Amino acid sequence: MQHIVICGAGIIGASLAYHLAKRGARVTIVDAQHPAAGATGKSFGWLNATFSKRPRSYFDLSMLGIAGWRRLEQELGGDLLEGNLVQWGGSVAWFPPGPDAEQLRLDVLHHRQWGYAVRLLDEAEVRQLLPHVAPGNIGAACHSDPEGAVDPIHAVSVLLEKARQFGAEVRYPCQVTGVGRSVHTSQGIIEADTVVLACGVDSPKLAQLAGVNVPLKDAPGVLVHTTPQRPLIDRIVQAPGVHFRQKLDRRIVAGGQIVGGAGTAETPVADAQEIFARLTEYLDFAGSIEHTTLGYRVMPADEYPILGFTENCPNLYVAATHSGVTLAPVIGELAALEILDGRPQLQLEPYRPARFA
Repeated sequence: MQHIVICGAGIIGASLAYHLAKRGARVTIVDAQHPAAGATGKSFGWLNATFSKRPRSYFDLSMLGIAGWRRLEQELGGDLLEGNLVQWGGSVAWFPPGPDAEQLRLDVLHHRQWGYAVRLLDEAEVRQLLPHVAPGNIGAACHSDPEGAVDPIHAVSVLLEKARQFGAEVRYPCQVTGVGRSVHTSQGIIEADTVVLACGVDSPKLAQLAGVNVPLKDAPGVLVHTTPQRPLIDRIVQAPGVHFRQKLDRRIVAGGQIVGGAGTAETPVADAQEIFARLTEYLDFAGSIEHTTLGYRVMPADEYPILGFTENCPNLYVAATHSGVTLAPVIGELAALEILDGRPQLQLEPYRPARFA
């Protein structure tokens, strides 16, 4: 029986642990703090394959990720569905008249040609889908039907519990201090056939211990969480300058404008106040900021996933990616095939660590 040690108990590590353990592997997952302590616990939780997901291979992988959540709903049954953990309903996006609106129209046409279930909306349709939102002047709007949201902390908890039922061991706090044919930790040395790095922004530091380059760039993001509200929205909202959704606990979580990979968050309090101000421009509610989170996205240098075995350390498998919540199910499924069966998966070929060697 192969022994797989997974460094990192975020959404990627938890998915890997579940998919490997259910295949019969002996799995030990270690985390320096606790499950979902890093980027996962500060994620917006959006499942999507929208317009930034290019080229086609990246779009297709994202679509497999969304389909993977549908699969997990069936596999995990009541555990994942308890409280309707995955919230489907799609997303609504719009821009006022101008270049951004024209670009949105082109993006919709482009993704429709790839088979994405997205359509343009008129103002009446926007107001029907978002009755409590005041969108202002609309130049172009769309509804992306396949999209949804997930509570990533709860999802990690469910996946790790299922992995435990298949025999996986979860250790935390357990700091990794060395990586190679074995894993050196604050709890001792763990022998491993394969070591998986799924430790988010700590991946470059640990990979370097094995002589492997995993370059990430700084990509902070602030999220605002409001006090609980009456039911106001039941889908992802992408308004100009702010995106938001209402969670199952009725709190609203909102983030600022998404601009590529890198961002700045030197003044998270000021950022939070700006995000909240933009939120209240579109959503009329009697709420306040309950708390804010500052997270660091796992953003590879070229903004595409880093997935696969490494040349310098052949038993080391890297899994570092942005959009980890969307991609977690498919990465767990395909990486398990590569690790346990030695079968390279075509969908992961564009994302090998060797491109940074």
